[in-house]
Amino acid sequence: METEIVVYTGGTFDLFHTGHVELLEYCALLGDRVVVGLNTDVFVERYKGKPPVMEYNERKDILLSTKYVDAVIPNSGGEDSKPTILQASPNIVAIGMDWLDKNYCEQMGFTSEWLSRHKIILCYIPRTRGVSTTDLKKRVG
Repeated sequence: METEIVVYTGGTFDLFHTGHVELLEYCALLGDRVVVGLNTDVFVERYKGKPPVMEYNERKDILLSTKYVDAVIPNSGGEDSKPTILQASPNIVAIGMDWLDKNYCEQMGFTSEWLSRHKIILCYIPRTRGVSTTDLKKRVG
């Protein structure tokens, strides 16, 4: 029996742009199924100090409309992403390379030992430089 490779990525995905598309495309290249842990509006407002431009269901619908995303689940744990990751049952957690200089594991509430215990690979994905939701918001004013 062949094992399905599940790739998990998480984020806010507000003001969907080409950088998001490229991240999801790479996720799809890594496995058979892509599951996105989507930050809730409440979490985004608490974490960033302001609500997302687009509400959760709008962001979810956009993600599901892409050919790269198979499922979207709410990141119900907020800063502690372990419950959401375990719900997705991934083989791989994929994140953008912009996290290379940050402690991604610490920020998401897990350790490399936790990943090993659950047989999850952490994979850094090349990201489009100069494309971000923050930049788009500045363009709009």
